[in-house]
Formats: sequence, structure tokens, C-alpha cells
Amino acid sequence: MFYHIIDILGTIAFAISGVLVAMEKRLDLFGVLIVAFVTAIGGGTLRDVLIGNTPVVWMRDATYMLTILVAVVFAILFSGQLKYLRKSLFFFDAVGLGLFTLIGIEKGLQAGLLPGMCIALGTMTASFGGVIRDILCNEIPVIFRKEIYATACIFGGIAYFMLVTLGIPEKYSYIVAVVAIITIRLLAVRFGIALPNIYKKQNG
Repeated sequence: MFYHIIDILGTIAFAISGVLVAMEKRLDLFGVLIVAFVTAIGGGTLRDVLIGNTPVVWMRDATYMLTILVAVVFAILFSGQLKYLRKSLFFFDAVGLGLFTLIGIEKGLQAGLLPGMCIALGTMTASFGGVIRDILCNEIPVIFRKEIYATACIFGGIAYFMLVTLGIPEKYSYIVAVVAIITIRLLAVRFGIALPNIYKKQNG
């Protein structure tokens, strides 16, 4: 039940993130819905296909479709208010990033994968919805730029396994790892922290 709630919260966060991006690009209602949908379930769909968990989760549980629809309606109705929230897009994206990373890790553990593979699966779960969103909106996906994005997922995944190894209860380790990912992402955006740009040396 705990993990299902976290999964739903992540779906809401990423769906709202998709709506905000789509509205910035002035897409029509159908376009907004599609972008929100792929942002929310793109990474999870790829995850389920890779571990053989088919039909994928949103095809087996109508809750996800309903959740996305409600999140889209909410984001559209309150888009004016959301725009006044500083870095609202980054906030919802960061929340989804943290939640979905740990959901992916949990799915990997259930499939019997090694910790390293679980972290990779969690990073993929969290990142690839955003990749599809950015491609559809004609943007270079943030994961391929120098911003701290997938790196935050990796750090959070490592933190989770370290805490569990130290004997911290799994639920608390989960929460701390999610908060760590969100915090890393928000601080990276706030202070312009980024990975080194390899082209600076080449062009210099």
C-alpha cells in the first residue's frame, strides 16, 4: 500500500510537470493530455517491459489513467496559480524524479536484480518519461544536458542501499532517499550546479 501511494504521487507530480511544459509550448488540449500521459508513465512502461512485468502496470490498473486525467484537469484549471510558484515546473519534476527513482528500485528488488541494476532501473523509471516529454516538445532532453538530473537519481539510489545496509528501516530509508533526490535536484537548479562541460576544453 505504501509503495502504491508513492507511485500515485509520482504519477501526479510528473503529469503536472508534463502539463506545464505542454502549455508553455502552447499545445492544444489533446497535445497537453498526451504529453502529461507519456511524462507520467513513460519511464514506468519502459521499466516494466525490461523486467517482463507485462501487461505494464497502467494497463492493469485504471487508477493510473484516472489519476493522470485528474492531474491534467487540476493543472489546467490552476495553471495561473502554478505559474506564480517560483520554479514550479522544476519542483514537480524533482518530486516525480525522487518518487519514481525509488519505485523503480523497489521493482528491481522484487525482480531479484542486484543493487547496481536496481539503481539503473530506478534512474530509467524516473528519467525516461521526461526524455519522451522533451522530445515531443522539441527540446533537448534534460538528461542529455549538463544539468544534475539522472545523477541525482543515482546518488539517491546509493543513499537508499547504504541506509538499508546500516540497518535503517526500509520505509525510512526510502523517504530519506526520495528527499535527498528532490533536494539535490532543486539545489542544482537554484545554484546552477552542473556536470563539467567537455566542450569547454576542446573549444578553448
